[in-house]
Parts: sequence; structure tokens; C-alpha cells
Amino acid sequence: MHYKRILLKLSGEALMGEKQYGIDSKRLEEYADEIKQVVDKGIEVAIVIGGGNIFRGLSGAATGMDRVQADHMGMLATVINGLALQSALELKGVQTRLQSAIKINEVAEPFIRRRAMRHLEKGRVVIFGGGTGNPYFTTDSAAVLRAIEIEADVILKGTRVDGIYTSDPEKDENATKFDTISFKDVLNRGLKVMDTTAFTLSQENQLPIVVFDMNKKGNLLKIVDGQNIGTVVNM
Repeated sequence: MHYKRILLKLSGEALMGEKQYGIDSKRLEEYADEIKQVVDKGIEVAIVIGGGNIFRGLSGAATGMDRVQADHMGMLATVINGLALQSALELKGVQTRLQSAIKINEVAEPFIRRRAMRHLEKGRVVIFGGGTGNPYFTTDSAAVLRAIEIEADVILKGTRVDGIYTSDPEKDENATKFDTISFKDVLNRGLKVMDTTAFTLSQENQLPIVVFDMNKKGNLLKIVDGQNIGTVVNM
């Protein structure tokens, strides 16, 4: 396998599947199958999920809600998604632990770096909920931060497109895809991979990012096997 320890970043919207809101059980099961294939190969897997399918802090703030309170609601949404994915994985026989950046001990373990790394070493999937535990930071930032803390080899950002393009491929039919691109070129071209805080943190720590289509069956396994899937962002 090309990677030993990965951090998989999923958007909350991805869990909606064909629905307009909430969690699509079919999509959840598909993701659990993809993750199980990787775990069965001996890869250590950590996951960060967004909460946009339930509540997004920025959207709440845009309607006049206090931003800090709105972000706290968004953090709780990520915990709900984490619980759903944990349940789906355990139904597949995959041992899973949910750790939260905000204290919610009856539902999830508190985030403790050494405990998380020990879970990974034992072959358990670790889901990080609650974002960074702080308002004004996105789950992209949480993903990069946790990946650095647990010494992951790479961040795999699962999206609905198959990589990074010169422009939005859903709007521009002439958009061309990058197989690899440097952090510097992403910034110079103004391409949207992650929010600026998360992207800069990844660059400073020389942590590569792979953007790929999570909805295409087998892609996750192909990436950890070293196949050229998606777009790799590195130094």
C-alpha cells in the first residue's frame, strides 16, 4: 500500500446522497463499504466529516444568528454525522471510535491525541467530530489539524468531482484536470481546494492533499494502492 495512515475528509453534503437534507442511508452504507475495503488492507484510517447536511454555521450567521452560537450548532451537526458513520461501519464489523473536540462524554470520547493514535495502531477507525472545538474554523481546518497531530501520511478529500480543474468543470466544459499540482500553483491560480487557513496549514507542514471523487466505487482503495486517482497537491 502507498500510504500507511490516512485522514479522509468528507463533506456533510456528501451524506445527503439523493436527498435534499439529512443523511441518506444508502450513501452512508456505500461509504462504509469503501472505508472497510481500505481497513481490511491494514491501512490506518481517521475521518473528519462536515455538518452541512444538517446545519452550517456560516449560513446561520448570514441570517443574523450569533456566529459563535451558529458554529457551535455546526459542531454538533458533525457529531451527529460521526455517530451515523460509526454505526454504519460497526454494522460492517469495523471497530470504530468517535472522538469529539467538544465535551459530550455520553456520546463520544474526548479528543486525546495519544489515545487516537493508539486506536489507529490497533486497527480501529477514528472519527473526529466537533471540528476544532473553536468557532470561526471550518472542518477543513479540523481535518488538516488532526492529520498533522496524528502524523497522517496524506489528507484524502472526497468530493463529487474527480480532482482539481483549471475552472469549475460543472460550469466550464473546457476545464482541464490536473494530475498533480503544487501548493504554490493552487494559490497563484486562485483554485479552491480548501479554505485558506486549512490549505496554508497543510502547506507549512508539507502534508499532501489528494482531491478525488468519493462517489465512484473503488476510488479510495485505488488511491491507497498508489494508483493515479484524482489530483495530488504537494510541494
